[in-house]
Amino acid sequence: MTESSRQIPATLVAGAHAIVSAPDTSEKVSLAYAVSRAWFQRELALGSPSRDGRMPDRPGRPGRPLLLPPRDMPKRSLKGKAGRLALLHSLAHIELNAVDLTWDLIGRFAHIRLPRSYYDDWVRVGLEEAKHFSMLQDRLAKLDASYGDMPAHDGLWQAAQDTGHDLAARLAIIPLVLEARGLDITPPMIEKARSAGDDETARCLEVIYRDEKNHVAFGAKWFRFLCDRQGIRPEPAFHAFVRQHFRGALKPPFNDRARSEAGLTPGFYKPLASLVG
Repeated sequence: MTESSRQIPATLVAGAHAIVSAPDTSEKVSLAYAVSRAWFQRELALGSPSRDGRMPDRPGRPGRPLLLPPRDMPKRSLKGKAGRLALLHSLAHIELNAVDLTWDLIGRFAHIRLPRSYYDDWVRVGLEEAKHFSMLQDRLAKLDASYGDMPAHDGLWQAAQDTGHDLAARLAIIPLVLEARGLDITPPMIEKARSAGDDETARCLEVIYRDEKNHVAFGAKWFRFLCDRQGIRPEPAFHAFVRQHFRGALKPPFNDRARSEAGLTPGFYKPLASLVG
């Protein structure tokens, strides 16, 4: 038994708390792998926030990168090595936030009665987000860089704070707005990477894109589940949550095919396409 396996918390909620709280990125990723494995091997009870610790208001973070307001961040590009590094670093930061957002989704709402399949889906997502961060870290390392070398922004976690009181709102904003946006912008990034001769980055992005489709699909599935439970129509409920909690614009062009394949049909997002943040 390895040291990391001996330190696995006794419940899924305690594991989620430990992952989100961990300041060291290597520890965060290792815990995500270990807790996921233990959950799928049926070695963990679910637990509860009241017994196993309520989720922290802020995730654990290393001393770097420097966090800046989103408006002060440089634009991402694949032009030249510097542009490629800036893009990869930005994506790594997004994936690190995705690790914390997913495990927070698991632990924060465990007091709500939900099927085990709900946790199976989101533990899988939490594992895949950790895999994505590790892939991007490895890609940075091959280019003689590392996560923390460049500034990053803190806007993604704000979405978690704004929706921490309502699972349906969290599902609307994180998978159905933020991850769905990845379905729109990742295919052009893959093409640009290939055009620039960076096949390794393209392969990383292809894995992320494939997995993101499933993440959006899980979001759509469980958002509809909650709406059905409450007897409300999913599309109007989604519109209300986005208007209340999303600070920004739903910007076309949309990858309608990928979104629809994930269960996010145009009636969800097209009426909001003119939102201005």
